[in-house]
Amino acid sequence: MQTSTIKLYSLEYGNSKTYLVASLFILGNILLPQICHLFPMGGVRWLPIYFFTLIGAYKYGWRVGLLTAIMSPLVNSAFFGMPAVAALPAIMLKSTLLAGIAGYVAARFNKVSMLLLAAVVLAYQLAGTLGEWLMGATIYNAFQDFRIGIPGILTQILGGWAVINFLLKK
Repeated sequence: MQTSTIKLYSLEYGNSKTYLVASLFILGNILLPQICHLFPMGGVRWLPIYFFTLIGAYKYGWRVGLLTAIMSPLVNSAFFGMPAVAALPAIMLKSTLLAGIAGYVAARFNKVSMLLLAAVVLAYQLAGTLGEWLMGATIYNAFQDFRIGIPGILTQILGGWAVINFLLKK
């Protein structure tokens, strides 16, 4: 399994670059879901709202990830009605878990690999599924990302690795 050591950051809230970078990832998390929603069950299958949160948190730290995780679903819901307001708590739970876990793993290991990204994605999905179930979803609905969203999970791992390694190399 290929591992690469690249420059990872941990931007602070007092740094204006934090907000600029987070804004770009939020924009990505707005545009990608719009594209995916052009296809039947595109959002549920491809899980696009998490893609740039993973990349932002892993490459630029948990603060960028957290800003992206919170603002992306809220802006998408307010402007496009997706995700539906009823789905926001579960999506925001998973998004914030993703930001924290990705930021921690990146800081702890200071490298990126598909194995580490797979661990991040599986950890936030498992914890988020448990949280969603505890918030009142049926176990069947709580496991929706594992039943339907496997293409999205794989895209987060493979696509996240590619974007971090090749597009955000610096």
